[in-house]
Amino acid sequence: MKQTWRWFGPADICSIDDMLMSGVEGVVSALHHVPNGVVWSPEEIRKRQQQIATRKDGSPSGLAWDVIESLPVSEDIKKQKNDWRQHIENYKVSMRNVAEAGLEVLCYNFMPVLDWTRTELRYEVGSGGTAMRFDINDFAVFDIHILQRRGAAEDFSEAVRSEAARRFQGLSDEQRKVLARNVTMGLPGSTESLTIAEVQAHLDEYGQISPDQLRQHFVDFLSEIVPVAEEVGLRLCCHPDDPPFPLLGLPRVMSTEADYAYMSGAVNSPVNGITLCSGSLGARPDNDLPGMMRRLGDKVHFLHLRNVKKDTGDLVGSFFEAEHLGGDTDMVALIAAIVAEERKRKAAGRSDHQIPMRPDHGQDILDDLGRRSQPGYPTIGRMKGLAELRGVMTAIEHSEFGLKN
Repeated sequence: MKQTWRWFGPADICSIDDMLMSGVEGVVSALHHVPNGVVWSPEEIRKRQQQIATRKDGSPSGLAWDVIESLPVSEDIKKQKNDWRQHIENYKVSMRNVAEAGLEVLCYNFMPVLDWTRTELRYEVGSGGTAMRFDINDFAVFDIHILQRRGAAEDFSEAVRSEAARRFQGLSDEQRKVLARNVTMGLPGSTESLTIAEVQAHLDEYGQISPDQLRQHFVDFLSEIVPVAEEVGLRLCCHPDDPPFPLLGLPRVMSTEADYAYMSGAVNSPVNGITLCSGSLGARPDNDLPGMMRRLGDKVHFLHLRNVKKDTGDLVGSFFEAEHLGGDTDMVALIAAIVAEERKRKAAGRSDHQIPMRPDHGQDILDDLGRRSQPGYPTIGRMKGLAELRGVMTAIEHSEFGLKN
């Protein structure tokens, strides 16, 4: 695996120099300041590449922009309303521009309205560090009592509805605002966040969209962009839903192995692939991550290695971001499956036999606690995660003691 690191640009409190000291081999980034649906210009792409290639003192960093995460798919495209056709054309232009600049891997997602969703951004764990958390009861507080979505109560069990009502009554106005802000935060690094009114407006436009309708919109999008990706040499990799179950009365269509198998087959191409995120998929107890890697491995173009700890075995439930080796996913078994896939690719002569990986998310520990980094992206917590993952990788790849060919 190529060990990469997510960087949000010059405003990121983790610098290029910090990444070098952490031992990373490449960088995952995006033009977060460009609004969704707008073309990424060659000038802005080159500027980001130059920023990554330069240390604080002006000397070369030796690092390059390896993976785009992400080139956002606009809500208009997902809904197929308003300017969706123009947004697809703009997406194609951006794809051509990044390919011309030498980038080869493009991560994106197709989650309606809310991208990754958490109810608490700094939940205290047993060690005294903090982590992101999704609590189904708090989400019900937001959905039923703050957003006041029509029919919301019907989407939750009686136990959750009762607990949500109790919690809502106990929250101050400020606590209600914080919860709403956490839920509607949007893509990491993005300058775009949603107000309650904007969330409701999106929901109104989606209407009673069915899983089949949203899935067809996704297929339509892929049918447009996959030929361009084939032409310019881009590998596309869809990030799974996070969390991997329906929210706000809207379906989610990239939550399971079956979802990925369907999309891979619907627009069948080597470039139409997967971002295997062990944290997002691992929040669902019926997802077998090592098995998914074994069965879908030839389509995996990018890896997010992180772990979550679920409160219960419920299909739709609460969880928090655990230490990389400390959650419910067997990370050793998953990494073994990844190494086996890479060896298979190398034997077949594939140029993409080394899959880019990043230590996704991390707990805020030590000095991270006072730095207030982008939620989920502390420097020390991710460095600890990378060290743990690197140790497992080294053991599995060891010529004498590791995985045998």
